[in-house]
Amino acid sequence: MNIVIALDSFKGCLTSSAANKAVKQGIESAQSNVKSHVFNVSDGGEGFLQAMNPDEIFTCSVHDAMMRPTQAQWGVKDELAIIEVAQAVGLSKIEPNLRNPLLATSYGVGELMVNALQKGFKKFIVGLGGSAVSDCGLGMIKCLKLASSTCNVDSNMLSDELSWIRNIEVILATDVDNPLLGAHGAAAVFAPQKGADADMVCKLERRAATFARMAAMHIGHDMSTRCGAGAAGGLGYAFMQFMNATVESGGELVISMTGAANAIENADLVITGEGSADAQTLMGKLPNIVLKHAQAAHVPVVLLAGCVRDKEALLSAGFSKVININDGFNADTNMLEAVTASFRLTQAASQLL
Repeated sequence: MNIVIALDSFKGCLTSSAANKAVKQGIESAQSNVKSHVFNVSDGGEGFLQAMNPDEIFTCSVHDAMMRPTQAQWGVKDELAIIEVAQAVGLSKIEPNLRNPLLATSYGVGELMVNALQKGFKKFIVGLGGSAVSDCGLGMIKCLKLASSTCNVDSNMLSDELSWIRNIEVILATDVDNPLLGAHGAAAVFAPQKGADADMVCKLERRAATFARMAAMHIGHDMSTRCGAGAAGGLGYAFMQFMNATVESGGELVISMTGAANAIENADLVITGEGSADAQTLMGKLPNIVLKHAQAAHVPVVLLAGCVRDKEALLSAGFSKVININDGFNADTNMLEAVTASFRLTQAASQLL
């Protein structure tokens, strides 16, 4: 029996890799004649680099969102440089009491790109998500501007210090479709998750609007209203505005480029999951992307989650089973403990077959 295991992370608790490992252990402890195929998945945020299963990984020195020295990784897959924004400026790298979107900078993302450019790479896939920044990519642009002399740039491209970056090919991996500005923009929707109060949100919105207006005047086009421009605190906008980047679903990219799609087609059963499953799961989240691929191949899909709401909607959408791994346990038990979550995933998986 072929089983594909592809769970998203249980945010704040288990990585995709850890969740998958727990399920694999449960399945194989219950059935010896099972062949498990494990795929780590990500929508472009934390874990994106690992999920892309790169052919090679590089480690370099960069700065985090508060401009403190740190180490970050980027990878290579099929001659493409794979960048995970959260590796450099991830929110999880910043202590809660130090988070300040007005001060946070994306400079470290530029440093990751410079490291890849210096090695000769000009084509990138950039995973957006899990960032601590709301600077519209200004820090990244500053870094690239300063690094033009070290990035193997043809001198004919240097009509100004930024024109050369338009020759970088970038695909943005994100499942965020927010624009840069407005009620659904980067500041209003995402900055509060990064430590911004109401006053900070207003300041960030004004700063973003000013930057977008000036950039449009300088370049001659305005990408601030595009879907995904608000991703990663406006980094999506910077990539679109200055590099003409295109946007693709992060989950779809991972599933298609890692062989997961082909494995699902040949599976007898698919197991997916996430920390909290509800009607929102059906709006482009990773378990839903996995479900769509499985439905196309007429393969049943089991959904495991630490919290389940809207179960009937999830079943109606096509999941063959929707399982709350906490059913039957004391509600006071802390689901955010990784050991507890891992144990319960293993136990739930062992009872599936």
